[in-house]
Amino acid sequence: MTSTDIEPATAVPAAAADQTHVVAVAGAGGVIGRHVADEYARRGVAVRGLSRRPVSGAQWEHLPVDLLDREAARTGLEGARDTTHLVFAAYVERPTTSEQIQVNAALLTNTLRGLEQAGAPLRHGTLYQGGKAYGAHLGYFNTPAKERDPRLIQPNFYYEQEDILRAAAAAHGFQATMLRPEGVVGYAVGNPMNILMVIAVYASICRELGQPLRFPGTHAAYDAMYQVTDASLLARATVWAGSEARAAGEVYNITNGDQIRWRHLWPAFARHFQMDYAEPQPVPLTEAMPHHEDLWHRMVIKYNLVPTPFEDLVGWSFGDFLFRSGFDNVTSTIKARHHGFADCLDTEDRFIELFHELVTRRIIPPPA
Repeated sequence: MTSTDIEPATAVPAAAADQTHVVAVAGAGGVIGRHVADEYARRGVAVRGLSRRPVSGAQWEHLPVDLLDREAARTGLEGARDTTHLVFAAYVERPTTSEQIQVNAALLTNTLRGLEQAGAPLRHGTLYQGGKAYGAHLGYFNTPAKERDPRLIQPNFYYEQEDILRAAAAAHGFQATMLRPEGVVGYAVGNPMNILMVIAVYASICRELGQPLRFPGTHAAYDAMYQVTDASLLARATVWAGSEARAAGEVYNITNGDQIRWRHLWPAFARHFQMDYAEPQPVPLTEAMPHHEDLWHRMVIKYNLVPTPFEDLVGWSFGDFLFRSGFDNVTSTIKARHHGFADCLDTEDRFIELFHELVTRRIIPPPA
């Protein structure tokens, strides 16, 4: 039995959805936002996806709005004046901590202010954080990390956004929940922090070159304990948090519920892609993989894949970061379970299922 054979205990049939919900998903084109918008729509809830660019194949209303522009956000969000639930999955990458804080705080502030000015009857806001809240980007941190762990002295845009959302919730009478996934996996174009796409495209190119599959990181990262969060599981957690009274004002770690070592998974990946497997060899993906862009374009034609700009397909720097993180990265999900969200997935099974999905979508070639 694979993980998809088990119906999540927290799943709600579409017919039972709360029709009074109107959900606005900021960042609907990203891996988190797209899955959340799709999950709400599947349950029969009215959904608007907020993003600058249209989202291909969306089964929900798209509202084009530039949330970085204060005036554009104000006028654009007039079309979301009936929003009851805000799911904030928008994110802008910047090279320095101070720039990250400034731009991502502005994204959230402009969104909240725009909805307020539109007169939206907001009842709940969900914000996404991650391992950076515990210092995963800085190096070693205490594991399993728990939501009650104190903040770090290092400034972080997660802290800034949480303070903004909590202040708005207190001032305007709605509830807020913060969810902390790690290593979100799922398909979405243009999302740089998606290890699924790193592995899938890297393996496909190695196979096309006739090379064995090698873990491209350090031996320390190869052996360290890690965890991931399936985007569909995170979407179900988001729906739960938006309607669960116990989730009001809370922070939850949300992962698949198991821990992995890349040492065990990469041979399984090689078997799936029908490749030989070789010992790890540290390779800086950000330097190596752009050299194979022309090869990828030829593969798109050869295998009739969906044409996607190479720079939008994969974030190689994210792969380099994770595959060189030689310390355990584990968070506790006990709090969410105690409060009622007990969904879980087998990570190895889920990776293989997602590789199959990428083939079905014609994003990567079939294994044979």
